[in-house]
Amino acid sequence: MKKIILFLLSTHLLVYAGLTDFKTIESANKAYQSKEYAKSAALLNRLESKSAQKEYNIGNALYKNGQYDEAIEVYKKAENIDEAKKLHNIGNSYFQKKELDKAIESYEKALKIKEDEDTKFNLELAKKQKKKQEEQKKKDQKKKDQEKKDQKKKDDKKKDDKKKQNKDKDKKEDKKEDKKKQDKNKKNKDEKNKDKKNQDKKKENKQKKDEKKKKGEKKKNDSKQKEKKPKDKKGDDASGSPKEQKKMSKKEKRQAQELKRLMKKMQKGKTPTMMYQMGEGKKVKRSDDVNPW
Repeated sequence: MKKIILFLLSTHLLVYAGLTDFKTIESANKAYQSKEYAKSAALLNRLESKSAQKEYNIGNALYKNGQYDEAIEVYKKAENIDEAKKLHNIGNSYFQKKELDKAIESYEKALKIKEDEDTKFNLELAKKQKKKQEEQKKKDQKKKDQEKKDQKKKDDKKKDDKKKQNKDKDKKEDKKEDKKKQDKNKKNKDEKNKDKKNQDKKKENKQKKDEKKKKGEKKKNDSKQKEKKPKDKKGDDASGSPKEQKKMSKKEKRQAQELKRLMKKMQKGKTPTMMYQMGEGKKVKRSDDVNPW
């Protein structure tokens, strides 16, 4: 159990007090015994007499009242007081403030002046408290570091999740964009195919039209050529083309003309006729039992 030993000098104050301060000192002592430390300090401050013992006892009252900063200031002002005891009580005030380094320093200074079991006890207690404080500080620091580490992990996870979300979002956007491009390309391709089909159809129609036109022109030309060619008895075209007729000799031309003349005469008079053998110039007598044609 923690135990801080305080040196008190309040009982010695009556020796140095005047008769007028007697009642005030008595009231201050009673207040101190009743643990009314603030009242005790206030009464002691009213004393007209100035003494080291008075300041020292005011310091003790302030200390007991938990006013450690004020107590330290008063202890330091108290002159002609045993320095070891004063340092002991200053160390106690720092101890209560948990300023253990300053408390240990005050106790060690007091022990250098005078060996004292109470001061040694308080010094060991302060060192133990400092060790615990350091251990607790390490634990707190470790806990703080762990919390910081955990927080960093959480922050990193949030960042990673956010990056993943953004990445997924970008992927979705890219897919949408790719789909748009594909749809656009498909549309363009369909339009090109449609245009190509239309062009092919137009080309086909044109070819058909041209073929029809050519056929019509050919038919017309054939009709014209048919009209120009001479017809024989059976309606067939005359043998030989104009070029072949040109190549015929004069003799053959005469034979052809004579043949034509005799055919006309035969058709009119329906009489037997003599036919020339083409190419020989000889007359051939028709048999009686043979028809003209």
